[in-house]
Amino acid sequence: MTEPGHGAADEAPEHDELARLRAELRDLRARARVHPLISQAQGILQERYGLLDGDSAFALLQRASQRYNVKLRTLAGVVATAPRPDPRERLWFPRRVRQPEPALRFDPEHRPDPGNRGAVLGAVLSQTLAVVGAGMGNVQVADRARRGLLIEKHTGLSADFVDFFGYVGEDGTSCALAAREVTQVTVRDVESDPVFTESARAAILAAGSRACHSVPLTTTSGLCVGMVSAHFEGTLDGLTRTQLKNLDVVGADGGRWLAWHDRTVVLDALEHLHALGRRTRGTRMRRS
Repeated sequence: MTEPGHGAADEAPEHDELARLRAELRDLRARARVHPLISQAQGILQERYGLLDGDSAFALLQRASQRYNVKLRTLAGVVATAPRPDPRERLWFPRRVRQPEPALRFDPEHRPDPGNRGAVLGAVLSQTLAVVGAGMGNVQVADRARRGLLIEKHTGLSADFVDFFGYVGEDGTSCALAAREVTQVTVRDVESDPVFTESARAAILAAGSRACHSVPLTTTSGLCVGMVSAHFEGTLDGLTRTQLKNLDVVGADGGRWLAWHDRTVVLDALEHLHALGRRTRGTRMRRS
């Protein structure tokens, strides 16, 4: 006969093992989302600069990524989609015009490190949650290679939520609809709103979110380059006109800053990568 309390004690190791396996699965999925893009960029760089192996191409990406604090995934995506540099030119983008870093009107006292994308996206998320009074949310950026959205900043959301929505395509979620229509989208009740696929709905409800609101981050020309979303523990009646107006400012400022970062800091990283590639042509580079 089992003594009282033994059942709970026996279940604890099983629970820990299940949590470990789930964490491993999330890590594998995250790697699977990024690995093909980085491999593609490695192949392009190896051919372009006559590098001896794929590790040398990865080292090239890594050094430019670290120097300019640009995510490896972001840099690989731009390598794969940017026009090939003119072999007659020393610079990849010899005629580009540099613009000053735009200010954040919604937070004039905020002074992040110059060009620090993580700090700015954190400010965008914090301001959004403050405007709507929510404790959960995330920021996504546009994925140029796959034409979707990638989570880059989040707070208050479960690891399973971040794993499930790590990459979002063009359909099946409210943030995808907001990106497609380039407009704010409010979901008052996640359980009944038809915008979600059933798997997306289940993942959101499991994270404790019963309502959400998405705000596109847009450039001055109206292009959606990212998304910030707030999640609520209860259902939502809707947002006020003042809240929506304030969120428009957040979306415009965040989008304008992201566009500046893409055409300035990211291109600086590409220029550095190009210069390194030209100097190390035909040699082997080591990862740092």
